[in-house]
Amino acid sequence: MFSEHAFSIFEESIAKYHIIDDVYQDFNNPYPDDIDHLLYRKNWIDTVQWHYEDIIRDPEIDPIAALELKRKIDSSNQDRTDLVEYIDSYFFKKYQSVVKNENATINTESPAWAIDRLSILALKTYHMQEEAERTDASAAHIEKCSQKLNVLLEQRKDLSTAIDQLLADIEAGNKYMKVYKQMKMYNDVELNPVLRKAP
Repeated sequence: MFSEHAFSIFEESIAKYHIIDDVYQDFNNPYPDDIDHLLYRKNWIDTVQWHYEDIIRDPEIDPIAALELKRKIDSSNQDRTDLVEYIDSYFFKKYQSVVKNENATINTESPAWAIDRLSILALKTYHMQEEAERTDASAAHIEKCSQKLNVLLEQRKDLSTAIDQLLADIEAGNKYMKVYKQMKMYNDVELNPVLRKAP
């Protein structure tokens, strides 16, 4: 199943990041330029941003450093959106010859945005498991995190089932997809009035 394959790549990316556990480490994608390449790259972006979000919440962070980090988070968000669109383009091309059934419907979210949620879920699961296995935390903390971990594992099962069913429906012509560019406005000098006024 595609979701299981994707999740294994997400886990590989997360594990690789945490060997050094540094947002400034070099990125090396072990996969050639195909869907696995896109999945690994997508999760790496998510993983780095996860840790950016931890750092920026430091109450002692220097304001200048915080502003610089906020710019990195904005850039990361744009990269994340771009990767989602690349992944959707992959599926659109893969299924472009499928004949839609007469009563075919479009899904509320595209395959890649569902896969985006799966990537984030892989990160939540990894870090919640870390919390559930801490040896320096209280028994109450361990129990609370263990319960949350069980919920995340159930979410993984449900989301994976939904993704695989969506792809099967598209392949069978029961669903169809479109690729919409997100058209984010805040990074575009022509669309953001603040940037437009900048010297």
